[in-house]
Amino acid sequence: MRRSRRVLWIGTLEGGNEDAPSRLAAVAGSGFARLEGTIDAIDNDAPEIIKVDSVLHAANELSQTPFDGVWIDSDYLPQMGQWAGLLQSAEMLRDMPEGVALLDDHHRILWANRRLLHWSGHVALPIGISFYELLNNPEIMGPDFCPFHTAMATGVESSSTLHSSDNRYFQVHAAPIGMETDANEIDAEASPKDPVGNTARHLIVTVGDITEEILQQQKIAAIHKAGRELADLRPREIFMMEVDDRIELLKENIRHYLRDLLNFEVIEIRLLEQVTGNLVPLLSVGIDQEAADRKLYAQPRGNGITGYVAASGVSYICQDVVNDPLFIPGVAAAKSSLTVPLVLHDQILGTINVESFETAAFGDSDLQFLEIFARDVAFALNTLELLVAQKANAAQQSCDAIHSAVALPVDEILNDAVNVMEGYIGHQGEVVDRLRRILQNARDIKQTIQQIGQRMTPLEAVPAGVGSEQHAALAGKRILVVDEDGSVRDDAHRLLERYGCIVETAHEGREAVMMVRGSGGEGSYDVIISDIKLPDFSGYQLMCRLGEIMPRVPMVLMTGFGYDPGHSIVKARQAGLHPKGVLFKPFRLDQLIDVVETILEVNRSSPKVKSSDKWSDPDNENGSILEQN
Repeated sequence: MRRSRRVLWIGTLEGGNEDAPSRLAAVAGSGFARLEGTIDAIDNDAPEIIKVDSVLHAANELSQTPFDGVWIDSDYLPQMGQWAGLLQSAEMLRDMPEGVALLDDHHRILWANRRLLHWSGHVALPIGISFYELLNNPEIMGPDFCPFHTAMATGVESSSTLHSSDNRYFQVHAAPIGMETDANEIDAEASPKDPVGNTARHLIVTVGDITEEILQQQKIAAIHKAGRELADLRPREIFMMEVDDRIELLKENIRHYLRDLLNFEVIEIRLLEQVTGNLVPLLSVGIDQEAADRKLYAQPRGNGITGYVAASGVSYICQDVVNDPLFIPGVAAAKSSLTVPLVLHDQILGTINVESFETAAFGDSDLQFLEIFARDVAFALNTLELLVAQKANAAQQSCDAIHSAVALPVDEILNDAVNVMEGYIGHQGEVVDRLRRILQNARDIKQTIQQIGQRMTPLEAVPAGVGSEQHAALAGKRILVVDEDGSVRDDAHRLLERYGCIVETAHEGREAVMMVRGSGGEGSYDVIISDIKLPDFSGYQLMCRLGEIMPRVPMVLMTGFGYDPGHSIVKARQAGLHPKGVLFKPFRLDQLIDVVETILEVNRSSPKVKSSDKWSDPDNENGSILEQN
């Protein structure tokens, strides 16, 4: 069965399609135009005539269906140059990767390229369909919510973003173009112009698929939101939760976001110990127990990719574990991995490692997402550490305030008790025993307060350099400080007790002697710090008297700005005072700690001597040193 001939008529067709065959025949017979094969068909089968009133519609029709002939009214011949240009442009734009469409002033599509038709799900362009109908009426997300109307009304280009029902995003750009029109149809003075001054009657619309870009932006925004929530603790939560509870909450949030937001199934987070370089496991999900317990250090070799990343601070993608010499498996079936550092203020805090059961499972976008999340994790860990330190500091300050208020009054009790006990020694043993219990109970009060403060100050909150490891030798050591100045005695409590020392004080030399004797004499105090000028003795005289009841006097003498009119320091050095056993008031904490640690080291390394071996007459500072053989 032969198909009907089809003719495209460009121009005005008066009288309708039913008169077309006779008109075509008349025109052909007159010799003005020739439609090969069409006149013969008129006698047998009337042709189908498709009428269009512009070259734009003609271009669209010719791009959609085949025609046996084209009739062009003489009035439309001047537009044929434009038509040729449109056909050439359509050919070039047809296979572009972006969508392109030509719209009339009612937003109907006159022509569209293959890409736009593919995105719309159409094989051919439906006649008379609008742009939004072609894309199934997507949501207009702005910034311009009427981009076509804006471009047509103002003659200025406009853009917007569209969101389709199948969750795709398109960037739309509309540019007005001018077309020659009948002057009677429009008022050229009142109509908007395109950029070259022609009357704007059509729109060129370009469409780009930005789905991947938008989804990536949304994921990054979700990661940032998740990062903010990691350490988002309300004041009530901070008050009610213990340190371990806050750490567990943070770990659970990290686990949740890495699995549900970033879709990572095998996860390991390790924190770097700055002093030792040890990478301590914080969180393991899907990791073999042997791998989770493995000792790793921040070193570029011999410690897997995790050790390399912690040492270098550079992220690392392992696409194939079989061919990567750095890889140490966290799970037996792993085939690829991604590891990024936890960095805050250029300091490496640890690493995040994720593994996959597929080769080359991680790409640049996974690296970008995990690095962004790692920064938020580092910030959350730092915030948690600051909260812990702040709470510990507040607890320590409270304990220090209580201890400071109690320390000197307790020392007064100790001084009075040993003073009373001196009068009963050798006479009333029961009274002496009671006084000894008073002494012990008073000391227990101070130690209890100090122990409470240590329990309320978590080890994680102690800053580097203040921890007990650096000055471990001070812990539990008993220090006696003798000075008439109450501020000096108070400073001794405050500075030394933070390192675990047990500090007691006395106002004058006789009190110090009684404190040593009442505490058992030998071994009663590990270090004795005395001012060189006391109300009753000089520092040298106190040292001599203590030598009568102690095998070795662990003495340190204090003086203000080197002032020593009685040469007490010189005599004490002749009697055995250590060369570093001198403090100059006002002393700094580091100086105090250095001197005390020096005397403690001397006590450990030097043999004990008898008290009668080498002492001068304590009542005669000008006398010579007595040597006993």
